[in-house]
Amino acid sequence: MNHPDSSPTLAMVPALAKAARAEVQLPTIITEAGPSATERFLEFFTANIRNTNTRRAYVHAVRLFLQWCEDRGATLKDIRPIMVAAYIEYLTNERAPQTVKQHLAGIRMLFDWLVIGQVLPMNPATSVRGPRYSYKKGKTPVLSAKDARKLLDSIDTSHVVGLRDRALIGLMVYSFARVGAVTGMRVSDYYPNGKTWWIRLHEKGGKFHEVPVHHNAEDYIDAYMGAAGIAEDKKGPLFRSAKGRTKTLTANAVHPTNVLLMIKRRAKEAGLPENICCHTFRATGITTYLENGGSVEHAQQIAAHESPRTTKLYDRRSDQISLDEIERILI
Repeated sequence: MNHPDSSPTLAMVPALAKAARAEVQLPTIITEAGPSATERFLEFFTANIRNTNTRRAYVHAVRLFLQWCEDRGATLKDIRPIMVAAYIEYLTNERAPQTVKQHLAGIRMLFDWLVIGQVLPMNPATSVRGPRYSYKKGKTPVLSAKDARKLLDSIDTSHVVGLRDRALIGLMVYSFARVGAVTGMRVSDYYPNGKTWWIRLHEKGGKFHEVPVHHNAEDYIDAYMGAAGIAEDKKGPLFRSAKGRTKTLTANAVHPTNVLLMIKRRAKEAGLPENICCHTFRATGITTYLENGGSVEHAQQIAAHESPRTTKLYDRRSDQISLDEIERILI
């Protein structure tokens, strides 16, 4: 078996090779294909995919597929379209259509990268089609304005962690921001612009998005920053992780996974459905905005969506309309 560091390029940058292997966890089917396959595989995830969430999703998708191939005794060069099609058929019976399409996209992109690097002569996933899937309304759980207010008011703000949680949730509601963009903010990303305060959100693809801050969110952030004493630490993370159960903060940014766990806990304490998630506040903010006369075009601009079709997926006003109509069936 070839050792992955036998590649000349990786030998020159052992720290990068070590870090890449730690993050990606090289499958045996790749290392057995030789140093060129190993190097190209690592490059795909470290040099080609810059977004952390996309990388994590594709690592998971590729690892499952290659393990499935290994279990059937296949080498990398044995993989043919019929094997990819068989795997997608198997996955379709196990996962939701949108998940299957994401897995196929990751597999297809990886093999494209291997072909371009002359590791393989052809991409076995090119001709394979995933399940058909389309939707006109999102499935993200949404809170009513009343329940969103109930959640925010239920948070104990007698300590800095409670103030942080209220500010974090409030900012997602009032700015339609993704949790990754919020947890990636630095203190300097909350700044004055004339008489108002603005936030700078770092979006996918290296883009950043600036929007004014709602007065409620401004009050929440000011109270949190005052208690945390971080106003002068401009380069430090705005939303910081908590030290266990001590109700104090570290100097590190809070991780999106911990935000989700916090939201689940806060929802339970407030007597709200535990199926709400980080994206709930994006959908709740957009729906409430539209209910109060806002336009889809402006909602799209605030949310930094590329297409109004994406924004409309978060518009859940029709849910209540449909229920009202169903209740007309008086039997």
